[in-house]
Amino acid sequence: MPDARLTIDPGSVIGPIRRKIFGGFVEHLGRHIYTGIFEPGHPTADAEGFRQDVIDLVKELGVDTIRYPGGNFVSGFRWEDSVGPVEQRPRRIDLAWHSTETNEIGLHEFSSWLDKVGSDLMMAVNLGTRGTLEALDLLEYSNAHGGTALSDQRIANGRSAPFDVRMWCLGNEMDGPWQLGHRSADDYGKIASQAAKAMRMFDPDLQLVVCGSSSAHMPTFGEWERVVLTHTYDDVDLISCHAYYEERGGDVDSFLASAVDMDGFIEKVVATADHVGAVKQSAKRIDISFDEWNVWYIDRYHEVDKLSGVDNFPVAPRLLEDSYSVLDAVVFGNLMISLLKHADRVASASLAQLVNVIAPIMTEPGGIAWKQTTFFPFSITSRLAQGEALRLDLQAPTYTTAAYGEVPLVDAVATHDAETGRSAVFLVNRSTTEALDVTIDVSALGEIAVLESHTLADDDRSAANTLEDPERVAPASNETATISAGTLTVTLPPVSWTALSLG
Repeated sequence: MPDARLTIDPGSVIGPIRRKIFGGFVEHLGRHIYTGIFEPGHPTADAEGFRQDVIDLVKELGVDTIRYPGGNFVSGFRWEDSVGPVEQRPRRIDLAWHSTETNEIGLHEFSSWLDKVGSDLMMAVNLGTRGTLEALDLLEYSNAHGGTALSDQRIANGRSAPFDVRMWCLGNEMDGPWQLGHRSADDYGKIASQAAKAMRMFDPDLQLVVCGSSSAHMPTFGEWERVVLTHTYDDVDLISCHAYYEERGGDVDSFLASAVDMDGFIEKVVATADHVGAVKQSAKRIDISFDEWNVWYIDRYHEVDKLSGVDNFPVAPRLLEDSYSVLDAVVFGNLMISLLKHADRVASASLAQLVNVIAPIMTEPGGIAWKQTTFFPFSITSRLAQGEALRLDLQAPTYTTAAYGEVPLVDAVATHDAETGRSAVFLVNRSTTEALDVTIDVSALGEIAVLESHTLADDDRSAANTLEDPERVAPASNETATISAGTLTVTLPPVSWTALSLG
């Protein structure tokens, strides 16, 4: 049996774990809103029509901040449609997902749902088909206390206190030719700078996110970041990254190493941002909002292709409803490890998305809600990862991948909370055939014990939770995890994700 070794030192700090790294994303797309979070008449629906079973699962997931309302949807969105009396709101065509948006759920209703799940709002403005004026109008409606036309309109619509949205995305994926209002980096950088400057005239303390590349594999990647930040460096706080991963052509080994790509993506964007800062001789630092990430089988996705024609814009069609396997969950858990490994620069991240649409939570209209396999790495990591992320001295055997060359069979990160004395370590075994013994030097943590152990693995790595069998896959306690004389040993099954809580 191969083995790996690592050392946990609470003094080897990467950076503080900012809770926004455990964020989510809700877009008006498919069944995310309608029959997802909102289904009047469902047996669990509350007085506002929100599914309580979904609320309970989102709370268990541990999502800090939720990006809304898109996504591709936002580039054609008229925010005014989503406020005021529901019966007077217009139905609109959504070109991004070839659907009809009823606007039954809008800013007020979604804010109420956020209160129920205990999450903050991260708002995206439309810089695709609209611009600075509309962004300012939405900001005034959301955050002004009263005494102006738009803040008084909000009050008349039933919300006396401001929504006080602190974090704003300046558009979405403007580098993508699929995006309504797609622009060059130069043109987008100019409008983003203009909008940011105007929004800061209202409130200089807003957190503003400028669009980075929608993928590290875009032909404009790198140059897009350089040009956009050259325009906006002094105006914004963060630049976005988006990345999705899937198994392609049966290449499981490369899929299991997807986090190598995420690591490189983050590090290249950081290098580009710091280069722009150096050219500007600025003491300011731009951090990253990784506000779309997940496993997504884009190559299998054909539902939108079937939605065509001017008379075929359905309401809440089933779109992007991927079913996730154990293999997917292990890769997913490894992506969370990558985010923690870059805690010094990743200030925010949004799992795309939360319910039904490439999501950890699934629902059946009128029926049950259940956890997909990816639910578990997120919920456990968001609960156990506290304090600061730690840089590990990791030694592990390697294997060869077609996409990334030689890659360690084990990836890991640790966290430590000085206030509670609690630590956690998160590990993946990328081997498809062999278990690995891991020896961890924990002597620097003092006298500790294993408080919790969770391993997600299965003899059938394609196993998934479904409507017919919603509890097929779940983490199990890893009884091999023991500590003796300052050394922790644990065995990781093939294709597995493990979390250990120490204290």
